[in-house]
Amino acid sequence: MKIICVGRNYVAHAAELGNEVPEEPVIFLKPDTAILRENNPFYYPDFSKDIQHEVEVVLKVNKEGKNIESKFAHKYVDEIGLGIDFTARDLQSKAKSKGLPWDIAKGFNHSAPISRFIPIHSFQEISNLSFRLDINGNTVQNGNTSLMLFNFADIITYISKFYLLKKGDLIFTGTPAGVGPVKIGDQLNGYLGEEKLLDFEIK
Repeated sequence: MKIICVGRNYVAHAAELGNEVPEEPVIFLKPDTAILRENNPFYYPDFSKDIQHEVEVVLKVNKEGKNIESKFAHKYVDEIGLGIDFTARDLQSKAKSKGLPWDIAKGFNHSAPISRFIPIHSFQEISNLSFRLDINGNTVQNGNTSLMLFNFADIITYISKFYLLKKGDLIFTGTPAGVGPVKIGDQLNGYLGEEKLLDFEIK
């Protein structure tokens, strides 16, 4: 199982980090050891002083495919969920300043909490799907899939040119503006539409 992530897929988020708006999807990977399930608590690691939240809609691949045409992309995903792309921003910034890869800053243990997954047909229109992240009862990120630079079909088509997609692979589709630090004691609640799917504590 692979975790494939799309960076800078919302213009406002690219702007808040001072990044250029990409002309094609920015892709990076997380290992399967990054997964955190069932709303288990996230334990703040001792190697970073700036862990930041990035809430994202997550697609679950349902069958094997490569070089997938956009018109067939919908056949490869039938469930959708919510995830957090935790980022050690201090480690990422240090690596970027030296022109080095920043895999550790994105792929450390439990850096990818995920919710349960819901059949796509449960939603009226996934191309106009709202989602948000609340911390301690305050909304910090509020997004809508209609604002993505690259929609779900674009993402699946692009990724499948380079990686063989397999059943169970997860695709994090990008985060909206509002990313920021978490601290021990924070309670994170993530909503897909009006359904609360994430509810866990930082310890």
